[in-house]
Amino acid sequence: MISTPLYLDYASTTPLDPKVLEAMMPYFLEEFGNASSNTHIFGERAATAVNASRQTLSEAIRSLPEEIHFTSGATEAINLALKGAFLTYGHQKPHLITVQTEHKAVLDTCGYLEEIGAEVTYLPVDSEGLINLSELETSIRTDTLLVSIMAANNETGILQDIEKIGEICKSNKVFFFTDATQAFGKIPVNVVDQHIDMLCFSAHKIYGPKGIGGLYVKKGINLTPQIHGGGHEFGLRSGTLNVPGIVGLAKATQLCHDTLEETSLHMKKIRDTFETEMEKAGKIKVNAKNAPRLSHFSNFQLLSEDADSFILRNRNKIAVAQGSACNSALIQPSHVLKAMGLDNEELKNSIRVSFGKNIKIHENFNLKELIKKP
Repeated sequence: MISTPLYLDYASTTPLDPKVLEAMMPYFLEEFGNASSNTHIFGERAATAVNASRQTLSEAIRSLPEEIHFTSGATEAINLALKGAFLTYGHQKPHLITVQTEHKAVLDTCGYLEEIGAEVTYLPVDSEGLINLSELETSIRTDTLLVSIMAANNETGILQDIEKIGEICKSNKVFFFTDATQAFGKIPVNVVDQHIDMLCFSAHKIYGPKGIGGLYVKKGINLTPQIHGGGHEFGLRSGTLNVPGIVGLAKATQLCHDTLEETSLHMKKIRDTFETEMEKAGKIKVNAKNAPRLSHFSNFQLLSEDADSFILRNRNKIAVAQGSACNSALIQPSHVLKAMGLDNEELKNSIRVSFGKNIKIHENFNLKELIKKP
């Protein structure tokens, strides 16, 4: 009988927190109403739950409740933000700025926008995965519409200086959109202080359900809807609301924010202990070690074997990734690590480990033992 592998791919997705499931259950069973049905109590109760959830999320990022728009997840939110902004304002300002290490949802959407008339500047990064802020500022033109830079990278956990980026965008009067899918619920986010105009997030990265996320859009920004049919979500995203998912997203957000500092310190201790001991033993080389990173991320090169061999050899013992889950069906090097300057051999040997809030110290040692035995 094969035992369950140790799961260390929390950047890809997380298990549902039992408290989140408990909060969701009534909206599958007793409180099953459509939140848009305002003629009876079932719909009213569903709408009340949605409004309360919207309030929870707005408090988490310091926005107004009506600036929160629910989507099926971060990918849809990214498409809505970028396409919606370009279709509204692109005839006057067709230029967008993003980064070579962005999530494929951003890069592919920008590629599509280029096909329909957009001009996109793809900023490079240094060996630590960070952009040059001066280069960002000089890349802004009079016809620049928006800047799209993720808060935390989904392969390395690297944190860009979102507040300074926001200040640059504000002073140049361009929109700032950030993909906060990995950062949301892990680090403090304040859309006012960080001058963020649009921001996306997803529940399944924070121990919530899959299939629900959202987009913050600053009041006054007009996006062209990408889904038509009913005018839900303040006219921005039509479709029957996923009430259980919305409730689960809000509960997961609340739980993460209640223990944000404690959880971050716990995972940083595990991550740092692992990296330090493995580097001393000559087993790994950490990618972007000196950059600011999310505490539960470690992206490193194996020095004794390639990543494919390691993953195959330990398939029944450990669950890790070579990069983003969005690329899992594609056999190609990480575009993130490649942009950071890694050569083909280093790319081939690199894996991503991402710890979860329930990981224990002894499980970290199990990971060390696996790497010690090529």
